[in-house]
Amino acid sequence: MKDKDYIVFDFDGTIADTLELGLAVYNRIAPEYDCKPVRDGERELFRTKKPQELLRTYGISKLKLLTLTLRIRKEMSRHIPEMKLYDNMGKALREIRAAGYGMGILTSNSVENVRKFLEINNMTALFDFIYSGRSFLGKDRVIRKMIIREQLPAGRIVYVGDETRDIEASRAAGIPVIAVSWGLNRRELLASLSPDQIADIPQELPASVSRVFNAE
Repeated sequence: MKDKDYIVFDFDGTIADTLELGLAVYNRIAPEYDCKPVRDGERELFRTKKPQELLRTYGISKLKLLTLTLRIRKEMSRHIPEMKLYDNMGKALREIRAAGYGMGILTSNSVENVRKFLEINNMTALFDFIYSGRSFLGKDRVIRKMIIREQLPAGRIVYVGDETRDIEASRAAGIPVIAVSWGLNRRELLASLSPDQIADIPQELPASVSRVFNAE
C-alpha cells in the first residue's frame, strides 16, 4: 500500500483540451455507424447534457458506443501533437506534485495516447501511473479496479474530472471529487450534483485539492 495522498485526474477535458478534436473525429465517422452528427449550433447545448441524454439524442446505443470509442481512440492517436494542454495546467500539476501528492490518470482513452501526450508536453515524470478502463458498465467500477490495481490507500484519494459521470462515479466509489468547469460539462450542470469542490481555472486546482484533504 502506498503511503501518501493521491490525486487521480481524468484526461480528456480535464488535462487535455480534446473536445473539438473529438467532435471532429466523431462527426466524420458518425454516418458509418448510423449516428447523428453534432452540428455547430448544438455544441454549447452538448455541454449541458448528461452522457445518457447525449447517447439518446445522437442515436448511440451501448453496442455502438463501444465500437465508436475504440474507433475514436484509433483516429485520435494520429492527432496527438494537435491536442492542447489547457492554459496553466502544467503549472498547476507541478505545484500539486511539489506539495508531495502522488498523481495518476484514469482515462477511457488509451494508455499509449496519454503517454505520448505527456511526453510531448514534458509531463511524464509528474504521474505515478496511467490507468485505462472502459466505463460502459459504470465508471465507479473502473475507479474501484484502479484503486486495487494501483494499490492506492483507501480514504486518501481525490478524483478530478470534467463530467457529471465523474461526480456520480466518485460518489458511488466513496471518494471525494473535484469538478472542473473548463471541459465537457458546464459549471451549472456540475454544481447541480454537489461535488466537493469546483475549479473554474487550472490555477485553482492546488487550493481545491488542499481544501478537500483538510476537510476530511
